[in-house]
Amino acid sequence: MLIPVILSGGAGTRLWPVSREAYPKPFMRIGDGKSLLTQTHERALAVSGNTAPLIVTNRDYYFLSRDELASQDVKAQYLLEPSGRNTAPAIALAALWAHQQARDACMLVMPADHLIKDTPSFYTAVKHAQALAQDNFLVLFGVKPKAPETGFGYIEMADPVSQHACFVERFVEKPDAETAARYLAQGNYVWNSGMFCFKASTILAAFETFNPALLEGARRVWEQTRKEADKMELPASFGDLENISIDYAVMEKAKNIAVIPGDFDWSDIGAWNAVAEAIPADEAGNTTDSGQTIVIDSRNTHVQTKDRLVAVIGLDNILVVDTPDALLVADKSKSQEVRQVVSRLKASGHEAHKTHRTVQRPWGTYTVLEEGEGFKIKRIVVKPKASLSLQMHHHRSEHWVVVSGTAEVVNGEQTIALEQNQSTYIPAGNKHRLTNTGENELALIEVQCGSYLGEDDIVRFEDIYGRAK
Repeated sequence: MLIPVILSGGAGTRLWPVSREAYPKPFMRIGDGKSLLTQTHERALAVSGNTAPLIVTNRDYYFLSRDELASQDVKAQYLLEPSGRNTAPAIALAALWAHQQARDACMLVMPADHLIKDTPSFYTAVKHAQALAQDNFLVLFGVKPKAPETGFGYIEMADPVSQHACFVERFVEKPDAETAARYLAQGNYVWNSGMFCFKASTILAAFETFNPALLEGARRVWEQTRKEADKMELPASFGDLENISIDYAVMEKAKNIAVIPGDFDWSDIGAWNAVAEAIPADEAGNTTDSGQTIVIDSRNTHVQTKDRLVAVIGLDNILVVDTPDALLVADKSKSQEVRQVVSRLKASGHEAHKTHRTVQRPWGTYTVLEEGEGFKIKRIVVKPKASLSLQMHHHRSEHWVVVSGTAEVVNGEQTIALEQNQSTYIPAGNKHRLTNTGENELALIEVQCGSYLGEDDIVRFEDIYGRAK
């Protein structure tokens, strides 16, 4: 039994302003219009014979992930982390779950934010890996390097362990340019893709040998985990586990390790230059991710926009990434340094490091249209039959005007029905709730007025999404 385990987390700070803390890289759409998470989920189903994958992700991404994969016939299971603790704790908990599903369960571990176009070659590599895993090997997927990249980890291959795999001699973490060029010339090094295949029992035994404290802590966490229909919520004690990668915790110490040098194309979409490489270029090397672009007299330039027309003239080796509330212009050679922008935004308390102008919620979305001293205007869209929490604000009042759809509003002691072009006023301190009672989306305009308009000015009393304290 092959169980796919999809690791879906990470803020993807080098892909700002599209990837943000509240809407990270796995939800980015690259290539065919599908998100990276969706593409990974489809690969998982294809290679596992439609075995439902386990998605390990942050608790805050559960509803977003579930909505993203709603169109898939096979629904995933979710292991929800209260905080990020790197790959070793995540894989340890996933292995404990997989071992309960089947004692001989084989796990295929894949990050959610990688791009693989040559899926037949990838599926072939997985079959070879699964065969080795059944013989109690811990199998890594290597990628044959195409250039002396310094942003990837490398694996030195030793003698063959089979027709399709080699023993691992050693791991090298992100070498300098001269060393990477030498590895490329030698031919016995591959990039470390961060994908693995092993039996749950084999990786648990490896934890027992090389990091027993982490495994013991993971078992305690698992015993406290709240298990529901399609999700398992890890307790706060998960945050006490060691913050360590699976490579450092196990792989660099174990002896029963094999690496398959995959022939498939692969990209970890780590920065904007990788995004550009994933898109077909014109004769001058320019790439665009929207029809809303005009490129004149430019070379090797990537232009990405969603809502606005963007025109560029006379650029060379430049990145232009436009979103409704932020614009990035950078030299391609500096794409790794985009994370510095995010660091500055965080330090200044600017919301653009975390959220887009349109923010996803379990019940729908809201878009900030305008804000200023003492006011904020939002467009709120509520899914059919969905409901916001019963809540209250200390510092702001709200005016709601229905644009389309039908709403039921709890406003203090009253419950009222609103239709298009009808409104209600909610004073600060009033308990209130908004519900879409119709079969179509509900859209309304919200005008906030008050001395403080931060999103943290909210007290939830009841919530169908489990957000009330």
